[in-house]
Amino acid sequence: MLIGELSRRTGVAARLLRYYEEQGLLRPERDRSGYRVYAPDAPYVVARIRGMLAAGLTTEAIRGMLPCATGNGPGIEPCPEVLQTMTAHLKRIDADISELRRRRAALAAFRDATEARQGRTGAR
Repeated sequence: MLIGELSRRTGVAARLLRYYEEQGLLRPERDRSGYRVYAPDAPYVVARIRGMLAAGLTTEAIRGMLPCATGNGPGIEPCPEVLQTMTAHLKRIDADISELRRRRAALAAFRDATEARQGRTGAR
């Protein structure tokens, strides 16, 4: 299938499909005219890429894990280092969540202190 059909079938813009190709996530063949020709399973591959991106994985991590993503169901085969990659990304997300909680608490304290000052200056 050509890029336009893959775009229609997946709802992913052709420009983004070309980006996935640049990142080594999709590997279309080329016909005699130079057009990209995608394999019949390309919609499943694109769905898998989108799911992995939505989970917060980088294109670099996805490139390493994609060969283990077979079929169209959830999960992937536990190829070497796949679980390590997932665990490392989960740790990164947990650290991000902790940092966001710390920032939220700091901002809430700053807002509360500002509101308290407003109450003191408004009472004069």
